[in-house]
Amino acid sequence: MQIIGLTGSIGMGKSTTSTMLRRLKVPVFDADATVHQLLAPGGRGFGPVAERFPEAVRDGRIDRVALGARVFGRKAELRALERILHPLVRDAQHHFIATHARRRAPLVVLDIPLLFESGGNRRVDAVLVVSAPNWVQARRVLARPGMTRPKFRDILAKQVPDAEKRRGADAVIQTGLGRAHAFRALTLALDRLAGRPHRMWKSHWQRPRLHHPRIQPPSGARRRPGG
Repeated sequence: MQIIGLTGSIGMGKSTTSTMLRRLKVPVFDADATVHQLLAPGGRGFGPVAERFPEAVRDGRIDRVALGARVFGRKAELRALERILHPLVRDAQHHFIATHARRRAPLVVLDIPLLFESGGNRRVDAVLVVSAPNWVQARRVLARPGMTRPKFRDILAKQVPDAEKRRGADAVIQTGLGRAHAFRALTLALDRLAGRPHRMWKSHWQRPRLHHPRIQPPSGARRRPGG
């Protein structure tokens, strides 16, 4: 089974590309959606995050905006949050990959916004990077509710530059020329990558999952066997 990483800077069209992959019946692991599930009441990350960042809890839920404001620009706080969430996301990735390996899927895609920033590119067989011209990226991002130019600049400063991501990619999907063009480019890239060696499943993802005894599900939440 081939494991492909999908990434791209903010506003480059990664979510649209993920939707296209699902149309092609490719299993996609969504790291952002997994974090949402972990932080929801009853999720495995809810208790530890609520304990570490009590000011982000509002009406029995973790307010992601408040949590983001708490860690934004504070390296120590961000690292504390990552120490809680990253092992849980990795555990979910292992479960996803193992499930589709049992189903004999020929390939799976890990949709990870910070793939290069987290070193995740070293755990996949190939990397797909979505990209678009700077003016297209800016137009998309600045149209989002609550987004400002200073905030946009701060986000970009914390991400690996688009040009560097493209240099590290096995294939680049340009999304600034319309969805039909991007879809054709995606199908061609998948066909080309299909012949690449599949090493990571056996060399990395079949290793036993690490256990993190300090990361416990919140009180009252059901714990899955092996979770």
